[in-house]
Amino acid sequence: MTIRAGASALALAAAMLPAISPAQQAAGQQAFRVAGDAIPDSLTGVPGDAVRGRAIVASRQTGLCLLCHAGPLPEERFQGNLAPDLAGAGSRWSEGQLRLRVVDARRLNPQTLMPAYYQVGGLERVGAAWQGQPVLAAQQIEDVVAFLRTLRD
Repeated sequence: MTIRAGASALALAAAMLPAISPAQQAAGQQAFRVAGDAIPDSLTGVPGDAVRGRAIVASRQTGLCLLCHAGPLPEERFQGNLAPDLAGAGSRWSEGQLRLRVVDARRLNPQTLMPAYYQVGGLERVGAAWQGQPVLAAQQIEDVVAFLRTLRD
């Protein structure tokens, strides 16, 4: 494993965590590789669709992103202020960095409020109907990442 000079201890620790748990494998989830503070490769090998990603971010039933984040979605009322504004996310983070933050932000900050959207193990207080399945499917993650990459201030 190669970590670039100046990488934080947290990024180094994140790179050393297993990329997929046995629970995720059992749920049919795609394996992924964490490199430093990013998942550099697509989870599906299929490019994300920014239009679908925008719909997921805006959805109060699917992504629920706007409960905590504000973003450049003027038609959406009652946006959150607990987490970073999504405006400019595509300028602040690379595609791989965004992917890791959506897949499981706890790898970067174990105390984060951000849900692990592509994780099924190590979670607390998961309703019975949702146990063993991620919040978003792999292609939905790619769609959200594609949309976030368009947000460049």
